[in-house]
Amino acid sequence: MNIKCNINGKDMQLDVTGAERVIDIFRERLNLVGTKEGCGKGECGACTVLVDGKPVNSCLMLSSQINGKEIITIEGLIDNSNQLHPIQEAFAETGAVQCGYCSPGMILSAAALLMNDRKPSRQQIKRAISGNLCRCTGYQKIIQAVELASHNINRKFKKHVRA
Repeated sequence: MNIKCNINGKDMQLDVTGAERVIDIFRERLNLVGTKEGCGKGECGACTVLVDGKPVNSCLMLSSQINGKEIITIEGLIDNSNQLHPIQEAFAETGAVQCGYCSPGMILSAAALLMNDRKPSRQQIKRAISGNLCRCTGYQKIIQAVELASHNINRKFKKHVRA
């Protein structure tokens, strides 16, 4: 089956079986290896990608389901000038990355939240990352990173808005 989708800002046409998992297409066919497979059952969130702006476990999604969709993987958060996304910068600044295995999924879940709400509460942050498991950090630095990214995004936005 032939599908069309947009992955990380690039229109693509892929020949798929329809039953292939999206994570396998990313990692094995498109060399987008930032997406990690943890449990393979949709329980850990390591494989999270954004599909039409919403966090989705790519290990549970079949290739036929991405037809006509816009997908962002962790590689797609970096802009054309190779600038890190504010959430990626904040993860580095706060030390929210330890082993790094959960980081791509965690970052994308946080990015989805910040795309919809530039000033989320701590409770909203916890809810947004609740589908992503981390065994190393204890979550506090991750929550701090999302708060810092929110602050930085809002500060940057204010610079570009005239009063």
